[in-house]
Amino acid sequence: MKILKESQKRTPSDARALQQAVSEIIGQVCEKGDAALKSYNQKFDQCQREELRVSKEEIKAAYQQLDPQEIEDMKAALSNIQAFARAQRETMTEIEDFSPMPGIHLGHRILPVQSCCCYVPGGSYPLYSTALMLAAPAKAAGVPRIAACSPVVKGSDQIHPKTLVAMDLAGVDEIYAVGGAQAVAAFSYGTEQIAPVDLIVGPGNQYVTEAKRQCYGQVGIDFVAGPSEVLVLADESAKPEVTAADLLAQSEHDPNAKGIVITTDEAFGHAVIASVEKQLETLQTAPIARPSWNAFGEVLLADSIQEAIDLANTYAPEHLELAMENPGEIIPKLYNYGSLFIGENTAEVFGDYASGTNHTLPTLRASRYTGGVWVGTFLKTCTHQSMTAEASRRIAPLVARMAEGEGLAGHAKAAKIRETL
Repeated sequence: MKILKESQKRTPSDARALQQAVSEIIGQVCEKGDAALKSYNQKFDQCQREELRVSKEEIKAAYQQLDPQEIEDMKAALSNIQAFARAQRETMTEIEDFSPMPGIHLGHRILPVQSCCCYVPGGSYPLYSTALMLAAPAKAAGVPRIAACSPVVKGSDQIHPKTLVAMDLAGVDEIYAVGGAQAVAAFSYGTEQIAPVDLIVGPGNQYVTEAKRQCYGQVGIDFVAGPSEVLVLADESAKPEVTAADLLAQSEHDPNAKGIVITTDEAFGHAVIASVEKQLETLQTAPIARPSWNAFGEVLLADSIQEAIDLANTYAPEHLELAMENPGEIIPKLYNYGSLFIGENTAEVFGDYASGTNHTLPTLRASRYTGGVWVGTFLKTCTHQSMTAEASRRIAPLVARMAEGEGLAGHAKAAKIRETL
């Protein structure tokens, strides 16, 4: 392997200071409830709201601020996201009566969580697509209570109208104008205006991420996510300008985003670097994308396609693009990625918005052990069993012997007593 462009190593932030700051926020919300939320709204966003829940009138007004094309675009993207979520749900089937031996009847039910909160980031951009990506699979799963929250536009009392409309179209039942670690705490423990939920999903900044980590157990979470990332596996057939555009699409997320190319063609690698620099000259988001690319952009030359595959599996990226002639040949060898984009026609940004797969994906190598948000994120598989008297008598000696082997006399007795029923 040869490094054509090296990235900086991610230096760990002051984790202790972050943990302490977030712990303080959670403690304030638990102690002071809505008063703490309002105080943080004022401190971080200059928001003066008294009612944290967004009213129907505000949602209606948000629709009036969008042009018809924007609304139709959201509906078109939502339709694809919903269709794929429903298809995923159909793959999950219940087991009604499985019998490993006569008289024993086993099964499982697939049950939705009873409530969830979809955290939709605000920050530099109105990330309204995230509202679609989170609420649509929750709805397809049958979650009875879908809440959502997002920070207000700084200096105002309102969530961005595009975000409000996206939440409403996707079927959110309750919308709250609050963000940050304090929102995670509120939906975990509850306040006067916000009832706690069973599950919190969605990306956020380091404070939101740390709050999800600290509140996990009190509430379920999807996963702990970090800065966005894309890795492009490319051979000599790929187009440098296309790969460069995909790298910059990730780099513009924030200065810590990461774009990686692993190629088997050195000329292509150098051409990508040159094309990135050229496109940065006219990219409106260059003030964010340029420092991101300069710090964390990476271009590697692999000695073989197998080495490229091994490197990709080691990186375990959030998004993995295959920009090569015969991508299907290597797919069976790839196993660590959040979402896979096969062939140069399949831009990662298509998945970000409208193709139908979910864009809320694991980062920082978490794809080694989890996939992204999907309809199953909102579902539980719960088992059940029943036995006839004869089956109970038949299995009791086996269970009693195993319990005695572990030294659990009460377990053994609970089994043996069935022998006489």
